[in-house]
Amino acid sequence: MPHAVTHILIPLIMLELIRDYFIKNKKKFPLYYVLIGGIVGLLPDIDIFLSWFGLNIPHRMFTHSLIIPAAFLLIGLIANNRNKIKFKTLFLVSSYGIFTHLLIDVLTVGSIMPFYPFSQLAIGLNLASMLPISPETLIPGIDAILLIAWLVHEEIRHKISSFY
Repeated sequence: MPHAVTHILIPLIMLELIRDYFIKNKKKFPLYYVLIGGIVGLLPDIDIFLSWFGLNIPHRMFTHSLIIPAAFLLIGLIANNRNKIKFKTLFLVSSYGIFTHLLIDVLTVGSIMPFYPFSQLAIGLNLASMLPISPETLIPGIDAILLIAWLVHEEIRHKISSFY
């Protein structure tokens, strides 16, 4: 299972790259949207957090359904911006973060039920089990590579070392 760091870093890095290379007006997509997208990437694993408090919600069922990112996407598409809060962008970025989490889980571990509770169909490639590397060392290695690559990108693109 990918660590929480993976579920934050991948949408955060992808949104940062979209912001850096495709969005012309950075004021319309400030960095805090990138942060929100990364943090919301953890939302499908809220069932694990809730289990700490005695709520036994089966992992990777409802919280890993496509219904949740689709709902965020739909709200984002119909939302209006109020005052300085851009609800439309917040919901779209959140939908992206949640969908990224589901995609990571489908590709790397076991399976998810994308249409739960309407269908028990489970999909997943479980690519981590097909590699000759143990998942116990693979997942932290991926986290390290992602973090280093992102920090190098940030240094090259934004000179973060000058912020001390």
